[in-house]
Amino acid sequence: MFRQLQISDRWERAAVHAADAATAPLRWFRRSARSSADPTPTRVLLLRLERIGDLLMVLDGIALVRRRLPDAKIDLVVGSWNASLAALLPGLDRIDTLDASWLARDERGLSWPRLIARAREWRARRYDLVLNFEPDIRSNFLAWLSAARRRAGYWTAGGGAFLTDAIAYDSKRHVSENALDLVTFALGEPAPDRQPRAVAHGRLVPSAASAQQAAARLAGLRAPLIGIHAAGGRAIKQWPIERFRELADELVAHRGATVVLTGSDGDREIVRSIKAGLPPSRVVDVSGETDLPALAALLQQLDVYVTGDTGPMHLAHAVGTPIVAIFGPSDPARYAPHGPHDRVVRIDLPCAPCNRIRLPPARCVGHTPDCLAGITTASVLQAIDDVLRERSQGAHPLRTEALG
Repeated sequence: MFRQLQISDRWERAAVHAADAATAPLRWFRRSARSSADPTPTRVLLLRLERIGDLLMVLDGIALVRRRLPDAKIDLVVGSWNASLAALLPGLDRIDTLDASWLARDERGLSWPRLIARAREWRARRYDLVLNFEPDIRSNFLAWLSAARRRAGYWTAGGGAFLTDAIAYDSKRHVSENALDLVTFALGEPAPDRQPRAVAHGRLVPSAASAQQAAARLAGLRAPLIGIHAAGGRAIKQWPIERFRELADELVAHRGATVVLTGSDGDREIVRSIKAGLPPSRVVDVSGETDLPALAALLQQLDVYVTGDTGPMHLAHAVGTPIVAIFGPSDPARYAPHGPHDRVVRIDLPCAPCNRIRLPPARCVGHTPDCLAGITTASVLQAIDDVLRERSQGAHPLRTEALG
């Protein structure tokens, strides 16, 4: 088991290996699988402490828990940055926040003593089941501190001894599929007369007020409304800004579109460079102006959203907006949106997708990696045209386009 840890950095893998060896005796005090005699859980805690996209990719799993346990009290713990999105999820009884130091930005995370103290507070709620959607030894440890009767999660990044029900995370499958696998493993296969798990379809539901404000903001603009999120979040995932600029120019001049530019405060310089030269009446700049719930409502109004592998991509998917996603080093099989009208634009290279986002290859640092440099503006425009055409015809296109 130790040799199969899914941790790319060798020093981190060695440290987790050592921790697993030290905690191995805990396995003597846990069950390895769910018993058919176990009572149905009535109090459930879900852990998803990571970033925006990570929460959004397990919405189907969260929805399946509620579907399978309609009468249970279900609580969710997220990082504070996701609290406003979690509040939009149906079927949850309580939202807690916990900012882990290894995930928080600007050094806002809790120290380990405070994390331990917070996790121990969960004991007072007497959870029957904790589901940890993150393959991480640290969050498995936090689940163990809850003292829940059963603790289900993944062992493949360490910490399997902290769990009563542990499965392998399949790195070749989508995050959402792994989440559904975990729920099914923890709760058992549904009875034959129940709805299949694949139709759980967890989605965000923007508030009526946010929806009205978004509709008012975009009212009267010329269709189609095409959103562009140009910032990649990391240099290794950044499609060249000049190509986003070319894309916006082409959409306005030859597709008759209105372009809606999204981004954070830190992305405003990128947004300004893209909208320079565009007719003011044909561009809407909302960068730095919207919180996540408001952005969700605005994305829901768009005809297509063009973005890289980013949190806003997953947010658009969560509200049902068709997406043209530009993928380079990220693995589409694990992270791409999978709506009926979504398209992924990428190129086939022997090294792609490497999925080395946090520790990119040295040859790809300091410039646009080949897997993104090879994606042309024309190929993205073609994907947009296809989505608009097939959506208007009611067809369901193939989700991924690989360019030779």
